Amino acid sequence: AGAMAVLRVRHCRALVYCRRAPPRCPACGGDLRQAGLTAAPDRAHRPLGSRSPLCRCRWGCAGVCGHMAVPQQPLCSPSSGYDGHGDLHVGITNSKGVVYHYDQEGVHRAASGWEQSISIPLVQPDMWELQQHWDSLLEEFSWEEAWLPHRYEEQQHNCFSFALAFVNGVRRGRGRQPLSKAQFTQTFLLPHTTEASRYLRLQQHLAHSDFFIVPLAEQQEQE
Repeated sequence: AGAMAVLRVRHCRALVYCRRAPPRCPACGGDLRQAGLTAAPDRAHRPLGSRSPLCRCRWGCAGVCGHMAVPQQPLCSPSSGYDGHGDLHVGITNSKGVVYHYDQEGVHRAASGWEQSISIPLVQPDMWELQQHWDSLLEEFSWEEAWLPHRYEEQQHNCFSFALAFVNGVRRGRGRQPLSKAQFTQTFLLPHTTEASRYLRLQQHLAHSDFFIVPLAEQQEQE
């Protein structure tokens, strides 16, 4: 179910999510084959498993270049979503997609194991100069004394501290104010984990049902 593609069909003021495009709209019974391009099925965005290099922070349960990574499992239960307080593992990727993350054994550089993580962009496409230096900044940062194994503390000096300290170091270098943990969570983490939790719930529903219908007004509110 985790790799199952989710299709989306827009028709009769509703979005129909499904595994296979139906010939008729399950909401109104209309013939979708005669509905034209507006009702053509497209693939719903999958917020898990992206391996885009640079500009990401990865969050995950197994294990960004400017991406932050978050593994999938620590999203708590798909029904409740992530509220900003549960345990998540986090890392920062370099331009080749290698995830730098910190735990009680020190800094790790993982080329695999984060395939089902959430990938959160940190570097925008127009930040050319920062992209050129990202890898060297991240590698140099990972060797700082603060990230030695014996400095690790589960609640106060952990993988989140590593990611946030690196992001704030980059922000200071660009003349920007550092972010607090709360600001970082609200700005970067919650929007993406909320989207991922919604997608996981959708996949769970479609594992036992052919369709999931969302009124368009409700979908627009969620977006």
